[in-house]
Amino acid sequence: MTTPWGELALSRFPADPRDRLRAWDASDEYLLRHLAEQNVPLSGTVVVVGDRWGALVTALAAHRPVQVTDSYLAQEATRANLARHGVEPGDVRLLTTQDPPPDRVDVLVVRVPKSLALLEDQLLRLAPAVHEGTVVVGTGMVKEIHTSTLQLFERILGPTRTSLAERKARLIFCTPQPAAERPANPWPYTYTLPDGIGAVSGRTVVNHAGVFCADRLDIGTRFFLGHLPDGRDGRRVVDLGCGNGVVGTAMALANPEAEVLFVDESFQAVASAEATYKANGVPGHAEFRVGDGLAGVPAGSVDLVLNNPPFHSHQATTDSTAWRMFTGARRALRPGGELWVIGNRHLGYHVKLRRLFGNSQLVASDAKFVVLRAVKK
Repeated sequence: MTTPWGELALSRFPADPRDRLRAWDASDEYLLRHLAEQNVPLSGTVVVVGDRWGALVTALAAHRPVQVTDSYLAQEATRANLARHGVEPGDVRLLTTQDPPPDRVDVLVVRVPKSLALLEDQLLRLAPAVHEGTVVVGTGMVKEIHTSTLQLFERILGPTRTSLAERKARLIFCTPQPAAERPANPWPYTYTLPDGIGAVSGRTVVNHAGVFCADRLDIGTRFFLGHLPDGRDGRRVVDLGCGNGVVGTAMALANPEAEVLFVDESFQAVASAEATYKANGVPGHAEFRVGDGLAGVPAGSVDLVLNNPPFHSHQATTDSTAWRMFTGARRALRPGGELWVIGNRHLGYHVKLRRLFGNSQLVASDAKFVVLRAVKK
């Protein structure tokens, strides 16, 4: 990536030489050029929110920025990119969206996230630290910045305008205003599940901002809940890519003897899963882990993996995450252990499962979704 301060070699995490997706885009370059051309003072506390793969904080590392991210993968990519450029670990402060924000923010850089809810939550959490002299600059591709995005900045922080587009990227400029009273933060959001979906019927769901389908049960998960294994033989169960934890909680309620591991790369998701599990007073033992799929889970230690893999990485459509989840599941499962997957019919997951496991059984299907089962031999 070309920056006003030189060239940077950047990678995503986990690094894969076959992955042709870059660790930055035109919006990152546009923002960095703006900071340099406008001589924005960077001597105070610089906070970078939503940095996708650490490109922004790596470029600004000399100014000891604070990164706030919801993504474990983005945080690990940041660590690797900083190390690649000789930045000492303590020179950049890495926070998650669940950590207390800094007490003061002098420059606030926001990489606009896909989720408007996550943007709302983060702006509201940071607003008390923003003062009238804070420089606030957002960035994103044109297709990511909408009228609702600008209205959110304006409602929470102050008057907002946008730049001209360059290489399909745009900047957001916001002038913080003193606020006698800011909007209350509506997150996390709690709702009650409908009837007719098995063990979690009528149960409580807690969703932190940014977690998929914040105010209702999505149709894919609803279909999956209607076709879960009975779990009686599953002593160690993993809800892989757990989101708000509804699927793992359903398994725990149906089988109190099970040990359920909830895993997601989103800090918001794992916090939601833990809150959902605790809100329902589920008996038994559960573990909640933020990480890269099943990396770190001992091989041959799991009886059952339940998975609804994503097929997007930010704006890019890719099957790399699903493939990593499937290969991780195969390694973690004991012989005879099972991977159950739900996905859109058109994604063709049965082909990948047959390639990895040597088998794939169709458990259920409708016009949009399939539930597949693969057994480790």
